[in-house]
Amino acid sequence: MSFFKQITEKSWERKGVIGGLKPEGAFDTSAEKVGLSIFLVVASVIFSLFTVSYFIRMELPDWQPLSEPGQLWLNTGLLVLSSVLFQWARNISRSGSQKNLLTTFIGGGVLAVLFIAGQLMTWGNLQEGGYYLTSNPANAFYYLLTGVHAVHLLGGLWVWSKSSIRLLSGAEANEVKLSIELCTLYWHFLLIVWLVMFAILANT
Repeated sequence: MSFFKQITEKSWERKGVIGGLKPEGAFDTSAEKVGLSIFLVVASVIFSLFTVSYFIRMELPDWQPLSEPGQLWLNTGLLVLSSVLFQWARNISRSGSQKNLLTTFIGGGVLAVLFIAGQLMTWGNLQEGGYYLTSNPANAFYYLLTGVHAVHLLGGLWVWSKSSIRLLSGAEANEVKLSIELCTLYWHFLLIVWLVMFAILANT
């Protein structure tokens, strides 16, 4: 009977705190994690649509493949190291330790900034080489894909900067644990997206 009662109970009709119980949410995880998960799903759809459009467009006769800039390999290495440092910081925060937490977390963000700087350098070199946005569709897609990815990174860096300020102000590991975890998950996602994009650009 208790099982039947649980599955037929209308939990949405309960309001406020009843009988000393804490209000229950619809999810067992934090609202921030749920929000990030929804955002990542939306971002995945956007990048997937861009990728499909890329392959469809490259079948047309005016497509002239863009030579892969060598700088992208260095940029990719920076983003990989950035993701590694964020994971390290996440592991430290989970253990409740403060040792190396500030160094790894801030270091991960700094490497991400260097990645974006490397992307800007690559774009500048392409411009100097005559690979303009309007030269051909391949160039336009390169700037579009890498630009959208960089914008997503900048959004993550905004959250990272707020958490970094809290750490520099003396916040304990448990106080920024959730922020560090969200940043880490976001960086892993952007790393995967970049590796897929890099593979596509390098082979087409």
